[in-house]
Amino acid sequence: MAQKSIREFDAKTILARHWKKYFPDFEYAYETVLVTSGEELKKLAEEKSWLKEKPLVVKPDMLFGKRGKNGLVLYKDQKPGDVTLEKAVSWIEEKRAEKQKVYFSFDGDTPKGEPKEDYLTHFIVEPFTPHTQEEEYYISATVVGEDDVLYMSAEGGMEIEEGWEEKVIEVKFPITDTEEDIEAKIMASIPDGIREPERFAKFAIGFFKAYRELHFAYLEINPFVMQGDRIELLDMVAKLDDTAGFLMVDEWGDVAYPTPFGMEEKSPEVKAIEEADAKSGASLKLTILNPKGRIWTMVAGGGASVVYADTIADLADDISELANYGEYSGGPTTGETKFYADTVIDLMTRHEDPRGKILIIGGAIANFTDVAKTFKGIIQSFEENAEKMKAHNVKIYVRRGGPNYEAGLKMIEESAKKLGLYIEVYGPETHITDIVRMALVG
Repeated sequence: MAQKSIREFDAKTILARHWKKYFPDFEYAYETVLVTSGEELKKLAEEKSWLKEKPLVVKPDMLFGKRGKNGLVLYKDQKPGDVTLEKAVSWIEEKRAEKQKVYFSFDGDTPKGEPKEDYLTHFIVEPFTPHTQEEEYYISATVVGEDDVLYMSAEGGMEIEEGWEEKVIEVKFPITDTEEDIEAKIMASIPDGIREPERFAKFAIGFFKAYRELHFAYLEINPFVMQGDRIELLDMVAKLDDTAGFLMVDEWGDVAYPTPFGMEEKSPEVKAIEEADAKSGASLKLTILNPKGRIWTMVAGGGASVVYADTIADLADDISELANYGEYSGGPTTGETKFYADTVIDLMTRHEDPRGKILIIGGAIANFTDVAKTFKGIIQSFEENAEKMKAHNVKIYVRRGGPNYEAGLKMIEESAKKLGLYIEVYGPETHITDIVRMALVG
């Protein structure tokens, strides 16, 4: 399962879109907006009257937690009086104007470690929900090993991590559990201190069903407020199983996978591969480690990509020579493989290296991916990019096995040689990473 973090706004939007299916006994107002500036918020207020009429809460929505401890939540109790639209606009403009320091670890309220520093670019704005501490609850679900696990607590909020073992009930669900099994386990595991356990159980059952059916890899609400049949989702963290993206286009809507706060922005090429991956039943992954690196890889399979990266790290004179990390797997089409190869070759041939460049096309023995079909896409890319590859003295090393591997290896070798490209080709009789040794050591 490939996990991708999404904004709190998108997580709430996905749940709101399917609310009646999973929570028919509860009401959720879903009054929430995502803005990048105070001016944008003012414009939205012209069509969303609640922004002018209700006290507001404002916080960054940039994939980091502990926003309250970092002083990055504007809400009613923080300053005298309600947070009006005008105050929200002013606060957003103030916080986005210069870089903010964010700590990711705290001892109580004392920051630990080094902060990350970056600009705040996205803010989530919602109505303030008056409530008591007793109305706050915690719930989350994720994958642990072979099981899905549901976590529930009668206490919600920033301090849930302190005394986790005593506060939180953990319930495991094997994939074989039926809906009846799941409901029975949840109803038998409601934490002590829940004022309305039957109502909480209904919500928890719907929550877990939504987590599974909407292909979340991680889903946390901390806290949510339950006031009779009314639910408010105060804080959410979510990750999607992006291997299901091509199946969930309608269910998820236009969801974004932003770069977390403090991290370098993804390149257009990486974003393009992510978009292609989201539309495909195959898996296409690419991370640029060093755009000026000498060693580039096109590895079939997530496990194989780890093995190749580790081997290159062991054998290279300098680990910074490894330019990229990624995979193409799961039976990509010829067109998808060509697009992936085009992207890697384009990146590889942007910077000169007097020693030339190395392209390692590796993989284990495929179970169902047609090697000849994927290699056809790589060959098409070679044909379009041969002159650039020769100009950068690219040497290609190939090792692959699986369905139609003999035909695939023959095709790619003959094509490369016809184009005047240096290539060495090996099948499953050669150890999976021997081509790394051949390329780097000789």
